[in-house]
Amino acid sequence: MITVIYFWTVEPKHVLQAIVRMALDRRALKKNASISFFKLLGTGKGETFTPRDANSLRWGLLVTIKEEELEKFGQASVCNRWRKISTSEYRAILKPISSHGQWSMREPFTVEKFDWAGPVAAITRARIKWRMNPKFWSAVPPVTLSLHSSPGLRNAIGIGEAPLGLQGTFSIWESAADLRAFAYQGSAHIEAINKTKELDWYAEELFARFAILEESGSL
Repeated sequence: MITVIYFWTVEPKHVLQAIVRMALDRRALKKNASISFFKLLGTGKGETFTPRDANSLRWGLLVTIKEEELEKFGQASVCNRWRKISTSEYRAILKPISSHGQWSMREPFTVEKFDWAGPVAAITRARIKWRMNPKFWSAVPPVTLSLHSSPGLRNAIGIGEAPLGLQGTFSIWESAADLRAFAYQGSAHIEAINKTKELDWYAEELFARFAILEESGSL
């Protein structure tokens, strides 16, 4: 299995159509036997990683699929319908290096051990306990500042299945070493990890790291 992530930018006049696509595409994706996991995603601008960061012009799709079916899926109706209402498309083909936790009570990525020295992507995703939302959002700004000043970061945006409670990030790094330095050496991120253990604000969480096999378009 391989993972592919798409992000489409739509014109303001097509925002309503994008919202409709978010609802209707689920059926076609569920019926595709080659897909083991998928998520239709809203996005954030990557500036604050809070709900006010929401970007109604950019939408995403994450799919774990049989590798031999990847290109066929890229030309199928789901992707083509998004292309009809979009002004740009970003696609990254990803091979999981590591994955810890669950997403919607599932382990979505098939991990195989292999050596990789190229750029990497990271996906974080959390289901936040409702009563913990205020404390969680108060902890975000220092981590955001640390993230955007981290050496090796190429890009980072917010992703989520809903504006509140189901939050995540998609980030691209020059190397796995750069990502590890942010995750395990940055003081703001370490403090957030400690607060996570102390306050138990997640009902579910996932952190996954990927080799970027191929990229097209601009994020």
